[in-house]
Amino acid sequence: MPTDIRVVGGDELLAHTRGLHSVYVDAFCTPPWSEEQEKAVAFVGRLPANARRPGFTAALALRGGEVVGFATAWTTLAPFPTDRCYPQAAAALGPERTMKWLCGSREVDELAVRSDARGNGLAAGLLEAVTADAPEGRSWLLTSVRSGRAMAFYRRQGWTQATHPSPDGNGIAVFLGPHHPARSRVLPAL
Repeated sequence: MPTDIRVVGGDELLAHTRGLHSVYVDAFCTPPWSEEQEKAVAFVGRLPANARRPGFTAALALRGGEVVGFATAWTTLAPFPTDRCYPQAAAALGPERTMKWLCGSREVDELAVRSDARGNGLAAGLLEAVTADAPEGRSWLLTSVRSGRAMAFYRRQGWTQATHPSPDGNGIAVFLGPHHPARSRVLPAL
């Protein structure tokens, strides 16, 4: 059965809350992420507020009406957020680059594909769907260095790693999208 990727607004996304929760559990409550089930509940709980953020966009991968993948994104506003992993990103980039590179850009918040639907380009399609119309090509995301698979995926999609935490597996890395104008100013890892 074919899988359809489509961009949706907040109301349509919220109509699929049960499916989003299921995909989140499948994607993130297993290694290498090994998140607790409460994180999936918290994700679903944040969705109504996230759907009202400026620049919010989402994409669903649907197979026979069932959610098998999703991506969510929005515009990062100034001042730069101070919750979740944002302080690590800001510390790694410094205040000037954080403001110039990330604020006003399309921030990819979540990208997940059910394990039995992986390997056929869905994640790449979802990522492209939520970043294709990013203002001036400015898109970014952060991910944990715990997942070499995720890090390699973003690199294969043309994303540039802008921060290089210590390789102890506990840090987060900021990636700039393939059309972000600051990509050429990123320093390579030492």
